[in-house]
Amino acid sequence: MTVERTLSGKTLFITGASRGIGKAIALRAARDGANVIIAAKTTTEHAKLPGTIDTAAAEIEAAGGKAFAVKTDIRFEEQVEAAITAGAEKFGGIDILVNNASAISLTGTLDTSMKIYDRMYDINARGSYLATQKALPFLLEADNPHVLNLSPPLNLNPKWFAGHAAYTLAKYAMSIWVLGMSAEFAEKGVAFNALWPCTAIATAAVRNLLGGEKVVAASRKPEIIADSAWAILTRDSRACTGNFFTDEEVLAEEGQTDLEQYAVQPGTPLFKDFFLD
Repeated sequence: MTVERTLSGKTLFITGASRGIGKAIALRAARDGANVIIAAKTTTEHAKLPGTIDTAAAEIEAAGGKAFAVKTDIRFEEQVEAAITAGAEKFGGIDILVNNASAISLTGTLDTSMKIYDRMYDINARGSYLATQKALPFLLEADNPHVLNLSPPLNLNPKWFAGHAAYTLAKYAMSIWVLGMSAEFAEKGVAFNALWPCTAIATAAVRNLLGGEKVVAASRKPEIIADSAWAILTRDSRACTGNFFTDEEVLAEEGQTDLEQYAVQPGTPLFKDFFLD
């Protein structure tokens, strides 16, 4: 008998879920009837950063899920702990953690202020570690628990450090957590995996920081990451852990190789993502 793969009834805690990739993952889960705890900072819409935790919650509910929006700055332990505790109380536990929130500054050594440096490490490295640590007591009690970090394969080619070493190391920290924690919790059945896009993804970060509309046109939609995440999160946590997946790899494993539907402008040559040689 084939068991249906679904996130129905599962509770996901997603950092940075008010927009972009985080919201796309939330909406895909919502279509199954999942519960989503939205942990993000935005409560007032910004001209260049559309979406708030409340608008995301409304979209999740409209898609068929249940939403719980908690204003959370993952740089602060008490806020993360409070959000996870409140979300677990509302939905009766937490099954899945998605560490999506991230900060980026593609600046060299002389141009990276310590304020920017600290922001990247506080959000990328420390924030993902903190959210995982606080969610683990609930994940250890869950059926088929998963942690998914939106982080790249660990590629030590110097070209990925030369222009933005601070960002690279802050982002790689999220991947190191996957490497270490997948081994640490293997016997407990908690899956730890990383997921990274092969191409640029049309998000506010790409539009505002990484090349504007020209790069957006050469990007794929966030839904490719959402569908890839769904495929990972519906797999057996004991059999699928410690992987550094790309979106194309995951979808190919699911039998999907025609990815044109995800292109912002089909037929346009795609902008390749960082950290992939």
